[in-house]
Amino acid sequence: MSPSSSESPVSIQAGTGGSGARRGYLVKLTVISTLGGLLFGYDTGVISGALLYMQEDLNLTPATEAWVVSSLLFPGAAVGALVGGKLADSLGRRGSLFVCGVLFLVGAIGCAFAPNVTIMVIFRILLGFGVGAAAATVPLYLAEMAPTHMRGRMVTINELMIVTGQLLAFVMNAILDQVIHDPHVWRIMLGVAAVPAVCLLVGLFFLPDSPRWYAVRNRLADTRRVLELSRGPVDAAEEYAIIAEHAQRDVAEDKGAAMRDLRAFPWMRRILWIGCGLAAVQQATGINTVNYYAPTILEDTGVGASAALVLTIAVGVTSVVGTIVGIILLGYFNRRPLLITGFAGVTVSHALLAAMFLLPESSTRTYLILAAMLVLVAFVQTFIGILVWLLLSEIFPMTIRGFAMGIAVFVLWTVNALISFVFPPLVATAGSTITFAIFALVNLGSTIFVTKYAPETRGRTLEELEDDFRSHDAAHFVHSAPASVHGS
Repeated sequence: MSPSSSESPVSIQAGTGGSGARRGYLVKLTVISTLGGLLFGYDTGVISGALLYMQEDLNLTPATEAWVVSSLLFPGAAVGALVGGKLADSLGRRGSLFVCGVLFLVGAIGCAFAPNVTIMVIFRILLGFGVGAAAATVPLYLAEMAPTHMRGRMVTINELMIVTGQLLAFVMNAILDQVIHDPHVWRIMLGVAAVPAVCLLVGLFFLPDSPRWYAVRNRLADTRRVLELSRGPVDAAEEYAIIAEHAQRDVAEDKGAAMRDLRAFPWMRRILWIGCGLAAVQQATGINTVNYYAPTILEDTGVGASAALVLTIAVGVTSVVGTIVGIILLGYFNRRPLLITGFAGVTVSHALLAAMFLLPESSTRTYLILAAMLVLVAFVQTFIGILVWLLLSEIFPMTIRGFAMGIAVFVLWTVNALISFVFPPLVATAGSTITFAIFALVNLGSTIFVTKYAPETRGRTLEELEDDFRSHDAAHFVHSAPASVHGS
């Protein structure tokens, strides 16, 4: 790992002038837009506790339980990512987030009042549309709005909000379980998500679209206006010139139709394949088997439902702490070494989990399994979760950025859904030891993939990255990072 930044890893300054107004503007747009990430985290995390209580109300079987969990992911989030990517290109990043907010609100209310499995699945799919579209749109919006030296930290705040949403879900589940002694408490657990959805919809009225989206639609006056809100005059003028030049070049090359561009430009296809690979290996970590099934896993080790919910809070806390540590590390180290470290650690963590399930049943075994789960979560959230989302927001060229992000996130959610659906029957059939041993082998392959193909993007503007990808194979980026780069 190469230290390469003199900037404080937690400071946020707008442009070289560090104006309080510009800094406040960036903080405002980051907080509002990442409410989509918070809802993403809450809606994917809350089901872990709600499952323990909805089984009787909805007459769940193992098959329908898996369908309730996975329907948010596929077809929900997977299709939502595809549609969200297209919406981000056609309606703009802000317009796509408006659609997400409506889906989050309607989906949360529908799930809370669902009378049976069919209605629950329908509204879980609707929620999934919002989750997938937000997952594709929020990182793009932040990457395109951020000054280059802040891009890493601003984009990764979304991951912090995702894991905070998951922690909020775990805490809310445990509190409601203790305070409301009612078998229908799961309805409140699911309905709480309506509150941040309303906040997102209201907040979006105060945000513009991204300067790069304006530029590819020849709205250069809007591009300049938005840049001047968040950069000093000199920085805004320099970045405007670069963005305008690239937008004019794209028009001259007749770019703009994503599928046509992918057929015409092999370097775009190459980057899309790398992005899809990164999305797949992120989910192959198995992190969401912990997020979705942690209470069930812990309850199967012998503890009660209430104790399992309380213990699951440790998973959420570890996710938040790991994400904060990862954001700090981005201020000091390049992307690739951190990513490789993460996958190596995940491989070892799954091997440990497989070994823990061989121990005889006892309270010690329960806490050892929990500890191994926390080690897994720490490696994923510190080194992988934030970095894969960051790389996906950086590597795609401007004219197909939304579409390509949608394709990559579609792959991400499809792999997520497949793993989430297969996990319960696989554990029931093969046992926990064999299941987690399989995860260890898969992540060994993932470590090899990222070592060979993951690019180094730190210290370059989005336009510089696009120029480099035009001219070089992805292997060029393994060793091409400057010895000293500034910013994240």
